[in-house]
Amino acid sequence: MPDLLPMLASPGKHVPPGEVWRHEVKWDGVRALTRVADGVVTMTSRNGNRITAAWPELAVAPDVGDDTVVDGEIIALNERGVPDFRVLADRMHVRKAATVARLAERVPATFMVFDLLRLGGEDLCGLPLEERRRRLGDLDLSRAGWQVPPEYDDGAMLLEATRAQGLEGIVSKRVDSTYRPGQRTQHWLKFAHRHRGSFVVGGWRPQTGSTDRLGALLVGEPTADGLLYRGRVGSGIGPKQARTLAGVLEPLASSTNPFADEVPRVDAKGTYWVEPVVVVDIDTHGAGYARLRQPSYQGVRSDLTPDDLFQEPS
Repeated sequence: MPDLLPMLASPGKHVPPGEVWRHEVKWDGVRALTRVADGVVTMTSRNGNRITAAWPELAVAPDVGDDTVVDGEIIALNERGVPDFRVLADRMHVRKAATVARLAERVPATFMVFDLLRLGGEDLCGLPLEERRRRLGDLDLSRAGWQVPPEYDDGAMLLEATRAQGLEGIVSKRVDSTYRPGQRTQHWLKFAHRHRGSFVVGGWRPQTGSTDRLGALLVGEPTADGLLYRGRVGSGIGPKQARTLAGVLEPLASSTNPFADEVPRVDAKGTYWVEPVVVVDIDTHGAGYARLRQPSYQGVRSDLTPDDLFQEPS
């Protein structure tokens, strides 16, 4: 499928209401266009690379006829039972068969199929989404272990439900939309959740190419086991924010790493440690993860102390 690329959603501002829209869960996984031809499954990534070898448990051909193409997302669940892209990270670029087989057993993947582009050689891209989904629902994908996720009429309800469950967000699609390979369109809209939390600053890193201008913070969460590292935050720190933070953190310089667990070497290298007393607000995708996802700095919380963030274990 070198000539076929996935259709892309545009960022949305407000979840659209009305009967012309259907809404789906936004899966936190690996996008894959997948073709079944002559009993062989070929999976292709968003940028056109073949990735079938990394997902052997998904490469069993379902009974869908010859020359059939579907669009979907490869997902895996984390320890909370929530789809998490990082769970797939160890598998994405592995091609050695023995290693792939071991990882497939340890971190099994599921293919969530949400669109049908070709069926038995018939091009369906020009049909409305409603018809493509109807035909997709008629297929038997059980042999491959693939799943067709549900659609919902109430987008606002789904957005709040996915927020409460810690999922990535939703995608809203017009029922009359055709499939436009490789195009980003307003007929598909994506809504990713941002969660805000408060964290303790344990260190800072200079901006790339500088030795003294603050470019990123290392933040953690106070727990019964000490301050646990949650990630590095550089987004949202412009020149003005950098000056403010530098003024707050400079008097707190310390020679000791305040984190109780290991800070990855790539983050620790070149870091200036500080006494862990400053609390900042961070926006991030998803909630409840060991590491912040796409974090963005929002400001210093002078009204909070690390003790205010500590929660007794239940």
